Amino acid sequence: MKNRSITVQGTSVGIVSRNEQDYISLTDMVRHFEGGGALIEQWLKNKDTVLFLGVWEQLSNPDFNSLEFEGIGRESGRNSFYLSVKKWIEATGAIGLHAKVGRYGGTYAHRDIAFEFGSWLSPEFKLYLIKEFQRLKDEEARAASLEWSFQRTLAKVNYRIHTDAIQEQLIPRQLTPAQTAQVYASEADLLNVALFGLTAAQWRQAHPEQTGNMRDSAALEQLVVLSNLESLNAVLIHQGLPPPSRLMQLNGVAIKQMCSLVELSTIKQLNLPTELSLSQAKSRADLACPSDDGPHDGISPV
Repeated sequence: MKNRSITVQGTSVGIVSRNEQDYISLTDMVRHFEGGGALIEQWLKNKDTVLFLGVWEQLSNPDFNSLEFEGIGRESGRNSFYLSVKKWIEATGAIGLHAKVGRYGGTYAHRDIAFEFGSWLSPEFKLYLIKEFQRLKDEEARAASLEWSFQRTLAKVNYRIHTDAIQEQLIPRQLTPAQTAQVYASEADLLNVALFGLTAAQWRQAHPEQTGNMRDSAALEQLVVLSNLESLNAVLIHQGLPPPSRLMQLNGVAIKQMCSLVELSTIKQLNLPTELSLSQAKSRADLACPSDDGPHDGISPV
């Protein structure tokens, strides 16, 4: 869980992420209200609350036990009716409420439900809660945008280092500008194949509706790996490794690094590059690099 907090009318309200969804602490919300935690139990006894929770679960939770919900709904509203968060979750398989123990413990609710609880608690408090929550989301969106821009810039800088190595090791003397550009394009596609499994031309053919290039459409994690591959490829070029060998090594590194990023990330779903066989590597390298007969046409720089 990723823990954050916002301040609402002087009250610190915790927020955690579960399954890429934001859950707000109801326990924190009632901290400065008379009655404290008992207000949550009182709210759960309300028939309208039970109906709201049930409809939310039916819309959001395919595993929700609607039969159990109907039974609870019939009982709600009676003087003897009692419903705890634990009972609600165990009986119906609900996901909208969550009881957390230990540090940052308490009762958490999906933001939709937390806002509804805020309406019952205090309309004024709810409005400030929504305002502060939106401010937090705006800040997170700006931070994510800056991080993506930084990684895109890093990829471009590493590409310059990478092309310098090509010029020193791969480009023969007295090539025409067109031939030189063809070598750059081939090395770019070598990296594209290692990470994405496609050349730039193949990607454009498969995605004619998208603007920009495949790197503009890449996930942040893919750009991180791409930066590493560009630096590694420059080293391999200096070592004199032929394109098929470099393609195999780059593909192996791409798979390993992407797997590591997938294990660490709880909010992204990445497309892993499929492992290349030696024959595939040789075949794709032949497409990506100039042949002995002359430059290979049709591959453009990314």
